[in-house]
Amino acid sequence: MSEIAEIVDKTLLNLGNQNIDPTPNAYQKEFCTVAKDMEFPVEECAKFKELVLELNKSEQKEVSDKKIESVDDLVSLLLKRVATKNLDTLASIFKSSLTPSINIELDENLAKFSIKIGNSPSLMFEEDIQKEMQSYITKRFEADQNIVKQKTEDIAKLVTLMGKYLNDAISSSGSGSDNVSNIKDKIESLDMSTGDLKELSVLQSKLVSAALSIENEMSAVGAKFKDGKSQVSKLEQKIQKLEEELDSAKKESTIDHLTGLLTRRAFDEEIQRIEGLYQRNGTQYALIFFDIDHFKNVNDTFGHEGGDVILKTFAKVLQKETRENDIVCRYGGEEFVAIIHFNLKRELLKYLKRIKNIITQNKFLYKEHKIEITFSAGTTLRNQYESYTNALQKSDLLLYEAKESGRNKIIIDDGTII
Repeated sequence: MSEIAEIVDKTLLNLGNQNIDPTPNAYQKEFCTVAKDMEFPVEECAKFKELVLELNKSEQKEVSDKKIESVDDLVSLLLKRVATKNLDTLASIFKSSLTPSINIELDENLAKFSIKIGNSPSLMFEEDIQKEMQSYITKRFEADQNIVKQKTEDIAKLVTLMGKYLNDAISSSGSGSDNVSNIKDKIESLDMSTGDLKELSVLQSKLVSAALSIENEMSAVGAKFKDGKSQVSKLEQKIQKLEEELDSAKKESTIDHLTGLLTRRAFDEEIQRIEGLYQRNGTQYALIFFDIDHFKNVNDTFGHEGGDVILKTFAKVLQKETRENDIVCRYGGEEFVAIIHFNLKRELLKYLKRIKNIITQNKFLYKEHKIEITFSAGTTLRNQYESYTNALQKSDLLLYEAKESGRNKIIIDDGTII
C-alpha cells in the first residue's frame, strides 16, 4: 500500500513540475509511467497494452506514432472505424466484386464465404477473414485471366486451321490441273509414226489454254492467300499483344512498382512454397519483419518524393544482401518482410548484423540532403512454432515490442537483441 502512495505522490509531483493539470487522463498516463519505472505491476496499466494488441496492425502503428498511452486517447482512433450501419453495404459490394467478370462459374467455397460475410458483415474486421478475402480476390482475378488465356488459345487454333486451308487451296489447281492431265494422256497415246501434225497442233492449243486456266486459277488463289496471310498476321499480332498484356498484368501483381521487391500477394504465394519444403525436408528458415523508424517524420520533412527515395534505397540494401534462394518483399508502407534460410543460428545473426550495420553506418542521400535512418525488426525461427502463421504473427509482435522499447533494434524470439 505504501508503494501505491509513493506512486501517487510522484505522479502528482511530476505533473506539477511539468505544469500539467492533474486531469483524469493526464493523471492516468503519468501514473502508469511512474508505476512502470518503479517496476510495480498495475492491472489497469497492463490492460491498456492488452487492448492495443487487439487492434489491427495499422491502428497499433498509429498508437505508437502518436504516443497514445490511455484508453481515453483511444476514443478518437476508434471513431475512425467503419460504422456498423455501413457494413451491410460494404459486404454487398465485396460479394459482387468476388464474382469473376468473364467466367460466370462461382466456386462452391467462394459462394459459402460470400454468404458468411453477408450474414455477419462485422467479420470483415477480423484478420483471418481479411486474409481469406484477399485469397478469394486473387482467385477472382485468376479466373478472368484463365478464361482470357483459354479464348486466346482457341483463336490460335483457328488461325492454324485457316493456314492449313489456305495451303490446301494453293496446292490445288482446279480444272486447269485436270485439263493438263487429260492432255498428258492424249500426248502419251499419240502415234508419232503417222506424222499427224494437225492433231498435235490441236493438242498444243489445248495445252496453252489449260496453262492459261491454271495461271488464272493460281492468280486468284494467290490473291486470296495474300489477303488471308495478311489477316493471319494481324491475328498473330493481336494474340502476341494479348499474351504480353497477360504477362505484364501477372508481373504487376507480383512486383512492387516502387521498390522492385515482391508484393505482399507474391509473398503469400512464396511462403506457401517454402513452407511445403519445410514440411517435407525440414528446411529451416526465419521470418523477419522490418520497419523503418520515424518514417512519417521523413515524409513530413522531405515530402513523399523523399520518402520514396528512402524506401527504394532501403529495399536495394535488403535485396543486395539477401541471397537468391531467400525471399524479401514490401509488406506495406515502410514495412518489409524477409524469409531467410539457415543451418546455424550464427548465419542468421551475421545476416541481421550486416543489414543493421549498413543502414545505421551510412546516410541516405536525397538531393542535397543526407538523411540518417534506423529500423526496428522482429525475428522468429520457424521450427519454434506450430505453423508459419503463428511464427509470422510473433515476428510482428516482436517488431512492435522493438519499436515500443526505443526502436533501432532487432529482437529475436529467443530473447537476443541486436
